[in-house]
Amino acid sequence: MNLKALRYFVAIADTGSFTAAAALVRIAQPALSRHVRELESELGVTLLRRSARGALLTQEGAALCEAARRILAEAEQVKTQLTARAQMGQSTITVGASPTLGRVLLPGLFERCDSALGGFRIALRESFTPILSDWLERGLVDVAFLTNPDGSRDFALHHLYSEPFALITAAPRRFPATVTIAELADIPLLMTRFHRNLMERQLGVVGGRLNVHAEIDSVESISELVMQGRWATVMPVSVFSRQREARTVALTEVSGVQLNRLLMLAVRRDGRANPGIALFTEIVKAECAELVAKGVFSFSDGPRMERGRSDDAPANAGDDKPRGGRPRQGKAARP
Repeated sequence: MNLKALRYFVAIADTGSFTAAAALVRIAQPALSRHVRELESELGVTLLRRSARGALLTQEGAALCEAARRILAEAEQVKTQLTARAQMGQSTITVGASPTLGRVLLPGLFERCDSALGGFRIALRESFTPILSDWLERGLVDVAFLTNPDGSRDFALHHLYSEPFALITAAPRRFPATVTIAELADIPLLMTRFHRNLMERQLGVVGGRLNVHAEIDSVESISELVMQGRWATVMPVSVFSRQREARTVALTEVSGVQLNRLLMLAVRRDGRANPGIALFTEIVKAECAELVAKGVFSFSDGPRMERGRSDDAPANAGDDKPRGGRPRQGKAARP
């Protein structure tokens, strides 16, 4: 059984005719028939029956046809990847990503691309999803990491992961493991405009709201202010992954609603694709899978830190928190 025989067999199944299939694959009909006979002989089953309506699949033929389509698709993908590898040389893929992904995802991607593809290079441009979508559509970037894309653009979208948002404070704060939607509305926040809009849409479904003290479209600046201990923010859990490892921040889950972002890798469909994009896509999926396995994009990130409190917080730290979301006097005050 070889790829050529499978391709001929699928052509017959698609057209329902030996004559039409022979014209489609550009082979003489006697030769096409011979390939099918050899395939049937090798498998020991009858795959096709001729009738007045053309060539009909037997039950065994239908099973083989389904498997053959998968085999041919995988073979074509391998061919594309190997061809792309040969064509890339010193080519560069321009990647659009949000500021929240830069420190988490890009270092591993650089290392994987360098080790797997040699001279394959990545150029990075940072912005948020609305601008990244425009850049991708205009050809200013080859691929883009988009958060909750609306589907109105002609992009091929590859699902990477779904990541929860958390209420994030410096570790000395004494918030419990979870806060309610009502309690969240009582906490002044620093947020980027994009994250605010995304969270307000999700909270609006359940009648929740945010108490945004200031919009700051700089993830780095918000991070610095949060680490000073006075302010809080709501961001994807991975944004503070380094601080989580250092046990300098506490992540609190908002109960009663699923606050999350869906991350997609987007590529244009118009044929202007960089030859290395297929390989890059596979590398991205591998890197994301490894980070997901490490718990980078979830609350349950192993023994380094329990969610919602630092290591030196007592197990019943949440008991000091009365209704309304305000810690009692003597504990760390809210922002």
